[in-house]
Amino acid sequence: MQSLSFVIIGCGRIGFRHAEHIENNGKLVAVCDIDASKADELAKKYDSKAYYSFEEFLESKLKFDVVVVCSPNGLHAYHTIQALKMGCHVVCEKPMALNAADCRVMIETAEKVNKRLFIVKQNRFNPPVEALKKALIENVLGEITNVQLNCFWNRNKDYYSSSTWKGSQNMDGGILYTQFSHFIDLLYWLVGDVVDVRSYKLKSKREEIEFEDTLVSVLKFYNGAIGTANFCINSFKKNMEGSITLFGEKGTVKIGGQYLNELDYQMIDNFEIKNLPAGNPANNYGSYQGSMSNHDKVYENVVEVLKNNGVIATNGFEGQKTVEIIDRIYRSCE
Repeated sequence: MQSLSFVIIGCGRIGFRHAEHIENNGKLVAVCDIDASKADELAKKYDSKAYYSFEEFLESKLKFDVVVVCSPNGLHAYHTIQALKMGCHVVCEKPMALNAADCRVMIETAEKVNKRLFIVKQNRFNPPVEALKKALIENVLGEITNVQLNCFWNRNKDYYSSSTWKGSQNMDGGILYTQFSHFIDLLYWLVGDVVDVRSYKLKSKREEIEFEDTLVSVLKFYNGAIGTANFCINSFKKNMEGSITLFGEKGTVKIGGQYLNELDYQMIDNFEIKNLPAGNPANNYGSYQGSMSNHDKVYENVVEVLKNNGVIATNGFEGQKTVEIIDRIYRSCE
């Protein structure tokens, strides 16, 4: 069986992370970045071709199967749509886009050209998250009445100075897009869609960002549950917590740690979550850490879908839902 061939758009830290897993599941044939040094470094490491502009890549006659979009948030929609029109499948990093309208065009384009659109939401593969999802499917907790989401991370000045696009409204979008979209995806995946939200946001004296560094929301879900979500990137020196707690009529479960990687608490009627496998470590970017490094499972899913007609772990519709909820939260602050 011929292996899949991949192209990476965006050769930053997350692009290098993707390249590692691509090599375990196929072949990286080309990379693209406007920073020639980054493109050359990644291309040399994996013996692939380097392009220095997206337009140059679009005009190429290169043959490949999948484009992986790892560019700045504000370019995800454009890069995805143009790549789909080239006739290839697309793996798009989070967030899918910075508005729901772009998400819809991405989905419609994939349908028109009959290609698959994968959205990267690797925290769904965290062992305690998978176990909680299974418990919810089996109705172990009964009706969910209350949800608590806490995201207390550190993103310091050095983090934002390391890139020209981070911290900008147009390309970054805000902390809910860049830092916490995975957590909002899990709210949707575990509890359901949001019918109403009320929020407050705060921008402290930080000059390196154009948007909030703290945001608090009260959410009401379609299934009747209510909850709160607390987001902050001012945790002193390091990430403190990334947790979600579900209160149900037959049980309470809290998944915590810094990255939703630990089962912190459970009290369930005649049931216990146990024998959880060890999860992957967090993505380590030197001066800071990101979400869990489950990109190996993302690529296993890509291969399963494209080679064996499997089911996409996170499709375009689900990616759009995350963006819609983020948009509702931000609009409710106004």
